[in-house]
Amino acid sequence: MKVVVDDKIPALKGVLDPYADVLYKEGKAISKEDLVDADALIVRTRTLCNKDLLEGTSVRMVATATIGTDHMDLAWLEQKGIHWCNAPGCNSGSVKQYIASVLAHLILDGTVPSETTLGIVGVGMVGSKIESLAKALGFKVLLNDPPRARREGADKFCSLDYLLSNSDIVTFHTPLIRQGEDATFHLMDESKLALLKKGAVVINSSRGEVCETRAMLKGLDNGQISRLVLDVWENEPNIDSKLHNKVWIGTPHIAGYSVDGKSNGSTMTIHAIAREFGLPLQDWQPTSLPVPDYPFIHLDNNSEPAYLTAAKAILRTYDILEDDKRLREDPEDFEKQRGSYPVRREFHIWEITPSRATRPETIEMLMALGFRVK
Repeated sequence: MKVVVDDKIPALKGVLDPYADVLYKEGKAISKEDLVDADALIVRTRTLCNKDLLEGTSVRMVATATIGTDHMDLAWLEQKGIHWCNAPGCNSGSVKQYIASVLAHLILDGTVPSETTLGIVGVGMVGSKIESLAKALGFKVLLNDPPRARREGADKFCSLDYLLSNSDIVTFHTPLIRQGEDATFHLMDESKLALLKKGAVVINSSRGEVCETRAMLKGLDNGQISRLVLDVWENEPNIDSKLHNKVWIGTPHIAGYSVDGKSNGSTMTIHAIAREFGLPLQDWQPTSLPVPDYPFIHLDNNSEPAYLTAAKAILRTYDILEDDKRLREDPEDFEKQRGSYPVRREFHIWEITPSRATRPETIEMLMALGFRVK
């Protein structure tokens, strides 16, 4: 068999080679000619898997090592009998860490979680982890997820209009859906901007097209949005320079790029390919994942509120401002920064040693966030 693989997907080099002829190639450069005699295609979000790419090829399965599938024409694939799979939830812990770093900076800037409402738009695998994160830190939480509200009842959820009007921080975790009852394309447009609580913080780490660029610029200019955090942008990698210059924090679509998140995506993809083609790789796991030089945190003897200690611990594991700095220094390097992203490990890799003065509620909060407390 022949498999074509995006060469930026981590941990896959050599895994399928004993069983297949494998072509590794940059995702956006994969062509129909590469696929004419291929059985499977393994991609990330940069490869558009549609009729233009796949018609006339022998591809029987398309696998994406990502949560999102908006780069795949699922209806066409299913019509042609081409099996497909994604990696749902693979990087949810990584996005949780990304949002945690944003919240940590807000906390150190004076935000008190118990006095602050965080609105979560989209409460799937990622949004649910953001809900747990926010509650662990002590934030009040509002949830908006129409499909879940229809399935589970509306008691736990609120309308988007209510959430926007009553949240101090709004974070988006929806898929990109262009049509239908649950369309999210330009979900945050000028009409919704008008409903936003004055001076709210807005975070988008879902898909760039969920938040309309023009509305974001208007919100920043008129003070409706006090701080904007964008990991995803319309027209990536050619991001709007005016918007980039105005955001509080801007990063190159790396919220889900922890080592753990990428490893999970690779693992789920290999397992799916193994099941489809009967390969002996259904228990495969990546080995020797890189770790930080010193994954240990020692707490000081102090009596500060638990959420302040937690914020400092979060930033020890990952400081989002470092990613922001790299993108500001070279925004034209958007794709290269994604391809050469530094090692980032999630909370469970980090071991915390409390001091004798560390309060029980601080330890409880750190454990709820996912840290290992010695």
